[in-house]
Amino acid sequence: MDRQRMEMTNYGLLIHNHILKLRMLLNRHRHKRIDRRVRTVWVRDWIGRRSQFGFYAQLLDELRCEDTVSFKNFLRVDPTMFQEIVNRLTPRLQKKDTWYRKALPVGLKVAITLRYLATGDSYHSLMYLFRVPHNTISNLVVQVCEAIISEYAEDVINTPTEEAEWLAISQEFSDMWQFHHVLGALDGKHVAIKCPAGGGSKYYNYKGFHSIVLMGLVDANYKFKWVNVGAPGACSDAQIWNQSDLKNHIIDENMHIPKAEPLPNDDKDIPYFIVGDDAFALRSWLMKPFSRRNMTLEERVFNYRLSRSRRVVENAFGILANRFQCLLSTLKQEPNNVVSIILACVLSAQYNEDKISR
Repeated sequence: MDRQRMEMTNYGLLIHNHILKLRMLLNRHRHKRIDRRVRTVWVRDWIGRRSQFGFYAQLLDELRCEDTVSFKNFLRVDPTMFQEIVNRLTPRLQKKDTWYRKALPVGLKVAITLRYLATGDSYHSLMYLFRVPHNTISNLVVQVCEAIISEYAEDVINTPTEEAEWLAISQEFSDMWQFHHVLGALDGKHVAIKCPAGGGSKYYNYKGFHSIVLMGLVDANYKFKWVNVGAPGACSDAQIWNQSDLKNHIIDENMHIPKAEPLPNDDKDIPYFIVGDDAFALRSWLMKPFSRRNMTLEERVFNYRLSRSRRVVENAFGILANRFQCLLSTLKQEPNNVVSIILACVLSAQYNEDKISR
């Protein structure tokens, strides 16, 4: 027995020694990996020549002076609008120079961000165009988008809260789409994203990809009057709408929706309403089409008229995605950053259109 115990003890010591050796080898391997990550240079020489050969210093100056149409095609805003955005965002984005490095100009940050929103190019691609490291671009894109939201959100997205404002929207739908008492068109758009770590099926939608939902209420001129961004793709449009603040305000009668009135050439009171598709529940203030089965002629005509007015929200999504084509690609940022990017696209597009219409 004593001999067996000694053999067992020696065997345990042998295993313990092997474990210690394995730990030492793993620690050495980790140190080697850390050593490989040490920077070989602080700034690459070709990046240091940004002010001489970068797109912001060269190409944009040429386009601003010689071809304003191409400038707008490149950044989706004209030179005057670009300078206005830079001036308004400077207090939020300007950094101080240090003794070993100069801060990036605000104009360069805005140009990189707008180019990313316009094309959806990878950060590495933008790095070679603007001569700014890709890891710096990944930070500044989100910073600029958040600055745009903070600066423009209250000025651009104005949800009506007075009866006169709702009546003006209704009149536009009547004039342009021949459908009366409409207060806006409601729908959601799925923006594709890379599945976040630990996301599981939370962002996986019925279309077969991971997404974040942009829901909007649009007037007859394709302008967003209310937006909701951030719901995971697994949520349905009805679920997002039922949990939205706008619906709760409408139910609580805080939005001052006009009272029911007769339609033109009629004497029966009809309520004012929002138009949506089959995904939403029918309410007195939310109209949806008739079921497609066994429709009468009158129901077919009604569905056609409702579809004409409801499709403006789908057109608005199409116009937005065509202007800022990052929304057509698969965004690889974290969900919170994706929300900032989507909101920045909506605000930038609408602010530009508001300026043009004025």
